Amino acid sequence: MGNTRPPLDVLGRDLLVLPRWRVALSLASPFALFGVFIVAAATEHWFLAAVSVAILSFVTYGSVSHDLVHRSLGLPRGLNDALLSVIEMLLFRSGRAYRLAHLNHHARYPNPDEDPESAAAHGSLVSALASGWQFFPRLWWWAYRRYPSHRRRLAFEGALILALAASAIGVAIAGITNVLLLYLLLAYAGTWIVPLATAYIPHRPSGDGELFQTKRFRGLALRCFAFEHLYHLEHHLYPAVPHHHWPELSRRLDPILDAAGVPIVRLIPKSSPDAAA
Repeated sequence: MGNTRPPLDVLGRDLLVLPRWRVALSLASPFALFGVFIVAAATEHWFLAAVSVAILSFVTYGSVSHDLVHRSLGLPRGLNDALLSVIEMLLFRSGRAYRLAHLNHHARYPNPDEDPESAAAHGSLVSALASGWQFFPRLWWWAYRRYPSHRRRLAFEGALILALAASAIGVAIAGITNVLLLYLLLAYAGTWIVPLATAYIPHRPSGDGELFQTKRFRGLALRCFAFEHLYHLEHHLYPAVPHHHWPELSRRLDPILDAAGVPIVRLIPKSSPDAAA
């Protein structure tokens, strides 16, 4: 097939379809995890509280919010976009900025001058880690400057983020509770690895064509480590497929990618039993 991809009709359009219960479960998970944090913090189970926020960050930006960005859950557009904004706001992030930046990434990658979301892919490991603290504010500012027609919504979401953060700090200063401040700090700390995990690790900007510019990860160890989410090449090729079907998409693509000579990245060498997965 050379350096091209087969149409989704060849791979199976069933990859686009999700049962309603699975969509509902995905959409409920961020709110459930936020509830776990509240209960855990109220009962002083601090480890569980921290873990719940870490998982919340993962299932939003990497899973549920990501599917909402691509409108791949089969929801009405208005409901889809409202849920994206609300779910991202749980972690003090702008859903509108995320959507604008991520769709731009799919359209512009690997152009380093026009794709701020993947900027870390063009630098070093140190620069990827160093860029984490200002990753989301930078994407918001880029979207605000780039898309005048979205400025009203972006300004509203930005102001709401600042108001929520100020409220968390304010109640802590007033001596009412430190729980909200803890949540704010945990949510912010989780953003530090986003450029590393979503740009530096999965991309290969110097690759020759779309099959070689994003890494092809395989192996049981990586599947478990990334909770079945290290299918970035597959996502770049077929962004309309929801994350629930990425493992199946990868299995259907494997013979085609093998024939095209796309290299495999594994955590454990192929001679290990893990590599058979």
